[in-house]
Amino acid sequence: MNDGTDYRAILTSDTPIIDVRAPVEFAQGAMPAAINLPLMNDDERAAVGTCYKRQGPEAALALGHRLVSGETRNQRLEAWRTACLAQPQGYLCCARGGQRSHITQSWLKEAGVDYPLIRGGYKALRQAAIQATVEQVQKPTVLIGGCTGSGKTLLVKARPDGIDLEGLAHHRGSSFGRTLTPQLSQASFENHLAVELLKKDATRWVLEDEGRMIGSNHLPECLRDRMVQSPIAVVEDPFEVRLERLREEYFEQMWQAFRTARGEEAGWIEYGEYLHHGLFAIRRRLGLQRFAELTALLDSALVEQQRTGDTEAHFSWLAPLLNDYYDPMYRFQLEKKADKIVYRGTFEDVAGWLSR
Repeated sequence: MNDGTDYRAILTSDTPIIDVRAPVEFAQGAMPAAINLPLMNDDERAAVGTCYKRQGPEAALALGHRLVSGETRNQRLEAWRTACLAQPQGYLCCARGGQRSHITQSWLKEAGVDYPLIRGGYKALRQAAIQATVEQVQKPTVLIGGCTGSGKTLLVKARPDGIDLEGLAHHRGSSFGRTLTPQLSQASFENHLAVELLKKDATRWVLEDEGRMIGSNHLPECLRDRMVQSPIAVVEDPFEVRLERLREEYFEQMWQAFRTARGEEAGWIEYGEYLHHGLFAIRRRLGLQRFAELTALLDSALVEQQRTGDTEAHFSWLAPLLNDYYDPMYRFQLEKKADKIVYRGTFEDVAGWLSR
């Protein structure tokens, strides 16, 4: 039985964690298998913190018990009890394995539920995750490069040794990269990455050739250091093949995602805003005249898509955007890494080369 200190076993097995920290703490960083059922809400925690600074720990503890009493206490206790019974193999967790998890544990025990806690709390899990990432990224790594639409993410996701950094970041890395799932906090992104590395524990890693940032998340420095030294296999697919991949990903799938999440009318409005925002984000690099021209073509393509359901009209602005902006930018970046390129070929060629 894990005594609450085998942090890697807890992380790799998706062991349920009932995290009793305040919502603001949970939002700043949490583990993938954690749910937030706080002992104190944000306002209560802030009041207790202020009391601690002004009057000391005993007064703060007394205030905490006053704030979480009566019906409030009963409601929170019932939520913990329900979660514990639903997840009998789980653990309680607070910031450092201190008073909050011990109080929760003791109240649960009084209610007839004996539930273990993670010793050292979230801080200990976080340190274990950071250390695991440092160790795992020492393994040999191969990067998959290629212009936008080359299917790099598809290649990575198909491999048992692939780590989909963009999937973990909930962002595809370009100005059109956001998804309907909000990005995680930086610490949570790093925690999810650590757990993925620990679960797969491959002898080498296959990663997409990413920049330092994926949307608002940045790659851990140890991973960036490894990637800078790693060999690159470059996918070189025909332009038309890339356009079709992008049509599927950015127009077909994104429209379906918005429609499913928001409904037909609101979904269409948000889908159009999403495409406009992607173009607007790079307006200065395009030049304002070129931006205006491409925006007009985008507007026409949206009218055509709404009228007929066909997304091919989007090629009118996507093709020049690739030719004039994305492709030159990526090739410029790739030239600086020319000495790292070890293979070039089509999507199928690179997939075969990786499997050798």
